[in-house]
Amino acid sequence: MIKFLDSCNFQYKSLCEAVAGIKLDEIANDYKQIGDNVFWEMAKKNLVESIVAHTLIEILGRDNVPAHWVKAHDDNFNRISAYLTELDFISSKLAEKDISLIILKNGSIARGIYPCPGCCPMGDLDTLVEKRYFRKAHLILLNQGYHLGEIDIDKAEKRGGSEYWKILSNGDKLLFELQWRAVAGRWIRPEQEPSTNDLIKRSVSVPGTTVRILSPEDNLLQVSLHTAKHSFVRGPGFRLHTDVDRIVKNQPIDWNLFLKNTVALQVKTAVYFSLLIPKELFNTPIPDEVLVQLKPPLWKEKIINNWLQKISLFNPDERKFGRLDYILFNILLYDDLNVLWKAVFPDRIWMKKKYEFNNNFLLPAYYISRLLDLLFGRKLL
Repeated sequence: MIKFLDSCNFQYKSLCEAVAGIKLDEIANDYKQIGDNVFWEMAKKNLVESIVAHTLIEILGRDNVPAHWVKAHDDNFNRISAYLTELDFISSKLAEKDISLIILKNGSIARGIYPCPGCCPMGDLDTLVEKRYFRKAHLILLNQGYHLGEIDIDKAEKRGGSEYWKILSNGDKLLFELQWRAVAGRWIRPEQEPSTNDLIKRSVSVPGTTVRILSPEDNLLQVSLHTAKHSFVRGPGFRLHTDVDRIVKNQPIDWNLFLKNTVALQVKTAVYFSLLIPKELFNTPIPDEVLVQLKPPLWKEKIINNWLQKISLFNPDERKFGRLDYILFNILLYDDLNVLWKAVFPDRIWMKKKYEFNNNFLLPAYYISRLLDLLFGRKLL
């Protein structure tokens, strides 16, 4: 197993420790040795300045930390707190119509798992409802002052979700994503998407609210797939790996159930790296036996490991992939060729439903169109 931090310099190792809040006795000395300006720029480039700020304030005391760190944490604390207040309000409105609202990803961590909103930077709230309630939830959002994004509601529903925005009372702009698909992506085949209805049935409530979050095992799998969807390095990149770290450190995980779900969805390779990276970066307590059961063939592990180290897990604004590189990298994340084939060429029934055609003679043309869309983001039909 290749150690990701072995290829990192002293500065990035210190950044990881500050983000994870570990080795606190060493971070103060590292911070002084590296210098405030360099440490600040590293944190900003990797979108974790409010997280690092919390650690520095905890170690050095609020009065001994430069003002830009304190401001970064306080600003994020206020913004995310406003987001969560709005989330609770919308959830209560949906609950009046017997609609359960699930908050996903970083939002679920901020609302129900991690104690400090100031350490949960995010750009939007991702939520999940049952497909049968999607239109009703859409109307409730509009009635509460939300504006639909560029895609019309028919296209949004077909795709799996829509984005809304609203200016909150404090002046912040909130982006609110309403989805009925928990994990969506061009390269994710239908059978690999967890059932939304099953996820909602297994979800747990956040005390004192009508908001629900996924069960620990479902949440961990969902953020693992989300991290893989971003190729582990594309924006927000490095910060994404804190999601796995926080879920594992703050909730009990039934690892046997987690493994069972991962194997059933045939996403072992993608999940393996989503777990391995935070374990190496943040000392996340993921059992070695779990990684052993998810580990891909040695040749594939080495290729992906070397590739990730070459393009770097840090600095998400840097160019990470060319088009061909990106396609090849995604192909490597499939567990085997059979899984890849089914992702590119789903069965006839799914194709007809997805692309809305009935004539079997048109099937080859739509397969070609799908292949072009996967490779180049273009469709013929």
